[in-house]
Amino acid sequence: MPVAVTIDEIKAARARIAGHVVRTPLLHAPSLSQDGSPVHLKLETRQTTGSFKLRGATNAVLSLDAFAPKGAAGIVTASTGNHGRAVAHAAKVQGIRAVVCMSQLVPANKVEAVRSLGAEVRIVGHSQDDAQEEVNRLVAEEGLAEIPPFDHPAVIAGQGTIGLEIIEDLPEVELVLVPLSGGGLAGGIAAAVKTLRSRAKVIGISMERGAAMHASLLAGKPVEVEELSTLADSLGGGIGLANRYSFGLCRDFLDEVILLSEEEVAAGIRHAFAAEGEIVEGAAGVGIAALLADKVRPSGPTAIVVSGRNIDPGLHRRIVEQGVAA
Repeated sequence: MPVAVTIDEIKAARARIAGHVVRTPLLHAPSLSQDGSPVHLKLETRQTTGSFKLRGATNAVLSLDAFAPKGAAGIVTASTGNHGRAVAHAAKVQGIRAVVCMSQLVPANKVEAVRSLGAEVRIVGHSQDDAQEEVNRLVAEEGLAEIPPFDHPAVIAGQGTIGLEIIEDLPEVELVLVPLSGGGLAGGIAAAVKTLRSRAKVIGISMERGAAMHASLLAGKPVEVEELSTLADSLGGGIGLANRYSFGLCRDFLDEVILLSEEEVAAGIRHAFAAEGEIVEGAAGVGIAALLADKVRPSGPTAIVVSGRNIDPGLHRRIVEQGVAA
C-alpha cells in the first residue's frame, strides 16, 4: 500500500510554510533526562497561535488551488479549538473568509481565541462529529472549501515538518513521543521520522477517556467512540469512519500507543510548569506524563512533542496549585 503522505510532500510543505510559521526549539529537559537518555522537548507551545496546528492549516490554506473548488466562498473546518485558531489565523493573513464549527465541549478560551481572529464560529452539538455535520452542510449549501483538522494530505504534511526539524536538531534520536488524536500530527511526524531514521521508535500518547485512534487501531479500521470530557480536550473527537489518510499512517508508522488517566495528564501539566517552566495544555503534556507514569522508558536520546499551550488560565492554576485532575 503506498504511503498516503510522502517525505517529499512533507519537505515541500516545509518550503511552502517557511516564513509563515515558527521553527520551534528542541530544548533539553534536565528534569526528565537520565544518563544515556537525554530528553528534549519540541516546544510547539512557542508557535504563533500557541500550537502545532498552524503548520498544517497554513500549508492547506497556501495549497487551496490544488484541492479547493474554483470560486470557493471561503474555508470551513471542524475543530476542538487549536485547529480552528490556526485556520482562522491563516485565513486572516490571506484575506479569506473562515468558518469554524465546534461542539459545546470546546473550552470557552479556545472559542474566544478563534473569534478574536475574525473567523465565524458555529457551536453545534456535543461532539466533533456533530460539528462535522455542520461543516458538511456549509460545504454543500454555501460552497465553502473544507480544511479538515487532521485527515487531509496538506494538513498532515504540514504537521510532518515537525518530524523533519526533530531529525535535523537531534539526528541520533531513538524515541519520539507524540500526542495522538485524529492522527494528523502523529501520522505526519511518524512518516517523516521513520523515513529518515527507521530505527527510531515513535509512540502515540492519548488519554483513556475517548481515545478514538487507539480504539480504531485495535479494531483494524476506523470506529466510533463516545467523546468524553477530558483534561486532554484537544485529543478528543473521532477520526471519521471514512478516514482516508491519518489512520493508515498511524497504523503503518506508530510503534505503540499509550493511554493515560486524567490524574496522569494533570501530573504532566504540573511537571511541565514546576520543573521546566512551561505552560502546557493537557494534550501537550501527555508525553511528559507518560515518562512520569513510567509507562515508557527512554533508551537513548528522546524527543517529546509538546503540542500547545492553549489551556484556560484558571484551570491551569487549579491543577498546578491544588493538584486537582479537573
